[in-house]
Amino acid sequence: MDETAAPAPQRPTDRTSGSGPESTDPTRRTRVAVVFGGRSGEHAISCVTAASVLRAIDRTRYDVVPVGITRDGRWLLVADDADRWSLVDGRLPEVVAEGSATDVVVPLASGDDELVAWDGDARRSLGAVDVVLPLLHGPFGEDGTIQGMLDLAGIRYVGAGVLASAVGMDKHFMKLVLAGNGIPVAPWVLVAPGRWERDAAAVTAEVATLGLPVFVKPARAGSSLGISRVDDLADLPSAIAAAHEHDPKVIVEAGVVGREVECAVLGGRDGGSPRTSVPGEIVVVDPGHAFYDFEAKYLDEDGVVLRCPTDLPDGVEERVRELAALTFDAVGCEGLARVDTFVTPDGEVLVNEINTMPGFTPVSMYPRMWEASGVSYPELVDELLRLALERPTGLR
Repeated sequence: MDETAAPAPQRPTDRTSGSGPESTDPTRRTRVAVVFGGRSGEHAISCVTAASVLRAIDRTRYDVVPVGITRDGRWLLVADDADRWSLVDGRLPEVVAEGSATDVVVPLASGDDELVAWDGDARRSLGAVDVVLPLLHGPFGEDGTIQGMLDLAGIRYVGAGVLASAVGMDKHFMKLVLAGNGIPVAPWVLVAPGRWERDAAAVTAEVATLGLPVFVKPARAGSSLGISRVDDLADLPSAIAAAHEHDPKVIVEAGVVGREVECAVLGGRDGGSPRTSVPGEIVVVDPGHAFYDFEAKYLDEDGVVLRCPTDLPDGVEERVRELAALTFDAVGCEGLARVDTFVTPDGEVLVNEINTMPGFTPVSMYPRMWEASGVSYPELVDELLRLALERPTGLR
């Protein structure tokens, strides 16, 4: 099988429930709950991702139920309107409870895959759902929490399971898992909750052994939220404080001189090996961005060049793709992931991190890399749903 492209997507099997028998109605569309928003700092980016998916999903094959989660965790039946959830003129979209908002409840009894709507004091069924597409980034969505809830309910979903999601979200445990599997990662220092307050001098001394610059990151956040580049140890306290705004657990990573190269991964069919895309590269061209930060990712399209495909020395592309697949397997991923690497001037490849629910916005690298590999955005959405419908419920 050619790993540069996924096989042509096929229509997913229609089912009467997440674990029930196949439907005998050939006209029935597969029912997909598209869930987005959420309680993390990446709420708005999740909404933008959902807008792209709502535009692309094949309505002749899929019956879509859009469910938005407010910043305080309230689940709502929301408008099936891609424009409502798009990033327009720098305005970040948000799920809010307006007027007579309809709440949504997911029953947790295994095999009971009917979403329930609450209209004031009235209760009504929204019908059975075949699969959930959880387009949630960051804590309370990408970290295994919603995956655990859906597992309890016996409902299939797109993407990694509980453990892989949790490991992929936590940069500390992710690095331990990768290093334990012989996958090269950059040196780092863990600043556990409370450690900086107890002994800042010891932390500073340990960070100094990494050399400068270093990157200070919340251990469990994404979209570059709370990340600072530190070129002088005198700036470490403010960088730690910025990271603590998003997470009490902080990682300090050694700066790596090299190119930022990413690779998209799709789970294999029928237990097969993961499939990898051609790699893409991020080049920050605006000197106002010290690195690929939140504004560079989403608000300043002219400040960043995304090269896809990108030119790499002989053997390096193969190594990037090999490490992407190994990382996917090491963490125990399913469905999809984006693996970010550094390629040093001498051709060494280090894995920076894995994202188990990568961005799906129009400017995101994950769909762009598959597009360059011959898989269009609608085909990619279809393939992910098909993979999810194939997976068994319960322990895997």
